[in-house]
Amino acid sequence: MIVVAFVVLVAMLAAYVLLDGYDLGAGAVHLFVARNDAERVAVMESIGPYWNGNEVWLIAAGGALFALFPQVYASSFSGFYLPFMVLLWLLMFRGIAFELRGQFPSDLWRSFFDVTFAVASTLLILVLGVALGNIVRGVPLDAGHYFLGTFTFLLNPYALGVGLLAVAALAQHGAAWVAARVDGAPAARARSALKILWPAVLVLIAIVTIVTFAVHSPSANLRAMPAIALAPLCSAAGLAGVAVFSLQRRPRRAFEASTLFLAGLLASSAATVYPYLLPGYPAPQTGLSIFSAPAPPFALATILPVAIGGLIFVAAYRTFVGLRLNAGRVKPR
Repeated sequence: MIVVAFVVLVAMLAAYVLLDGYDLGAGAVHLFVARNDAERVAVMESIGPYWNGNEVWLIAAGGALFALFPQVYASSFSGFYLPFMVLLWLLMFRGIAFELRGQFPSDLWRSFFDVTFAVASTLLILVLGVALGNIVRGVPLDAGHYFLGTFTFLLNPYALGVGLLAVAALAQHGAAWVAARVDGAPAARARSALKILWPAVLVLIAIVTIVTFAVHSPSANLRAMPAIALAPLCSAAGLAGVAVFSLQRRPRRAFEASTLFLAGLLASSAATVYPYLLPGYPAPQTGLSIFSAPAPPFALATILPVAIGGLIFVAAYRTFVGLRLNAGRVKPR
């Protein structure tokens, strides 16, 4: 039951990254792929029906963490409180920019919110990547599992490297989305951006993977569960697909390949830290694992079926809505 709870939590976080990832990425690249007001409106319209719903997955994951692993939730906020506040402000600035951009017919007004939208989206990806990097590396915890480090400790080279990888990977995801969903010049520029982004992602993923084996090696988990080697293989296949399909000018396939790449990358991260949700630093075993910090058995038995049912229902609804709305491409007007 505890392992199922871990899988449900990872699935919710993965759903957030895969779904909100493309509209975050589109925000990060939209100043480069859209050069005038009509093109930028088209890029925003392509993500308009989805971005609010996509962010619900982050709230759902936070609620699942609180319900299934309350001690991990408490310890995470003791160390990541300031980053979480930064995350919330960036989410607010991004939403404000999206909603207020078209309220006044002023070029200065629109340009300000265009830049705000791009900067907030990029920094949001960076903060999430830095958080993931610190989870993989581990954080210093005392005997009561309170965070012992500082905010500057979280900005260590490894975590920043993971943050840069996250920015490049989600910018690639967003460019693939724009190429697939927007017509005209923005799509052409997005395809050109993909030809630059996938080599950058390849270099960064190679560096981060090498350093990860030194920081928190997944070797023991690979020996115990050889099947998890499929995750990095899927990630490699997805990145290769982005490269091939972008050259073949098949944007929908490139977007699907980018989704596979991110899913494999997230599964690899989960396999690296398993069974820990918050590894300790410098020794992972001083942290919190799914076996040392779950909710009481009665709470797990009560909450887990609800979480699984909700996950299936929301995923089915999101798929249904996506199929209905993905019929055409947005044209700049």
